[in-house]
Amino acid sequence: MSIKAKIVTACLAALLASPCAMLQAASLQVAPVSVEVAAPGAAATLSLRNEGDRPLDAQVRVFKWTQVNGEDKLEPTDDVAASPPIVSLKPKANYVVRIVRTNKSPVAVEESYRLLIDELPAPTQQRTATVNIVLRYSIPVFFNSPAPGAPKLKWELQRRSNKTVVVATNEGDRRIRLAKLKLTDSKGVTANFGDGLAGYVLGRSTKVWAIPARAKGFGTGVVATVSAETDGGPINVKR
Repeated sequence: MSIKAKIVTACLAALLASPCAMLQAASLQVAPVSVEVAAPGAAATLSLRNEGDRPLDAQVRVFKWTQVNGEDKLEPTDDVAASPPIVSLKPKANYVVRIVRTNKSPVAVEESYRLLIDELPAPTQQRTATVNIVLRYSIPVFFNSPAPGAPKLKWELQRRSNKTVVVATNEGDRRIRLAKLKLTDSKGVTANFGDGLAGYVLGRSTKVWAIPARAKGFGTGVVATVSAETDGGPINVKR
């Protein structure tokens, strides 16, 4: 009996502080790793490159990105389109993908989307018993309003499903990207979320993080200090 071909999807988060070896060695390269369109603009471009020695196909899809109950949520959308949706790349070749906001109404508040770019397995690979590595890029895409308000975060600890979690609420209109996130509670216990990307808090939204298992005893007090790196510079908040 032949072994059913197995596809392992390696999700490559955009804007990682330290790109992993797989990202550096991948045949499919994508630039930039984040797209921001200032008002009244409605279009942007993305460059794909095949660094391998064989042709490859890639699928490009756009999803509306929101945060519900502290979790990221992606939904199909017709408000933004990527053209073309399927790309065939020859070895060492570049290709430009166009991203267009098709919704004709003005951007009232910052709109957030995710562009998923999947390297598709070759038909010959699908018929073999080998393990195929299929790469996925998740590129954040933002369409700004004419005068977006600055992000404004509020932090608190909550108990959810018998676990302590950190809740960040963004009361501003603009998203904020957090890296090197570190919190200390009022008893001096620290929760460190690593040196890489912790995530985004979208405008008028809430993001929830589970406390790392290594942060023993964190959460018995309130949040006392928060430090992180953002696109606008470091933050260091003391309550």
